[in-house]
Amino acid sequence: QLQLVESGGGLVQPGGSLTLSCVYSGFTLDYYSIAWFRQAPGKEREGVSCISIGGTSTKYADSVKGRFAISRENARSTVYLQMNSLQPEDTATYYCAAVIGGDTVPDTWWLSSEYHYWGQGTPVTVSS
Repeated sequence: QLQLVESGGGLVQPGGSLTLSCVYSGFTLDYYSIAWFRQAPGKEREGVSCISIGGTSTKYADSVKGRFAISRENARSTVYLQMNSLQPEDTATYYCAAVIGGDTVPDTWWLSSEYHYWGQGTPVTVSS
């Protein structure tokens, strides 16, 4: 059974950093693009970042460009989201999602309907 499990969320002060991990099982990550989404209370789920199957292509939401970095280690079955300079508006539950992908992240990466598999989410709270 295909499964994605996120971890690394928690409480952090504004300006702080967190690294989220998404560990997969049940399939070969090499064939899947992986994205991070987030959903704040009362808001729609939004795409944060996406990485291609080989890791050479990445895309970010404008709101996190320059602050967040996505990476992957296929040998460890893990995708990471390094989050720096966190702000209260980054508070949300963060989800990783997988879709069969290619060498380039498509322009539609931010559409949640594109993804076949989802993790259960890890909460991130940015507050002083």
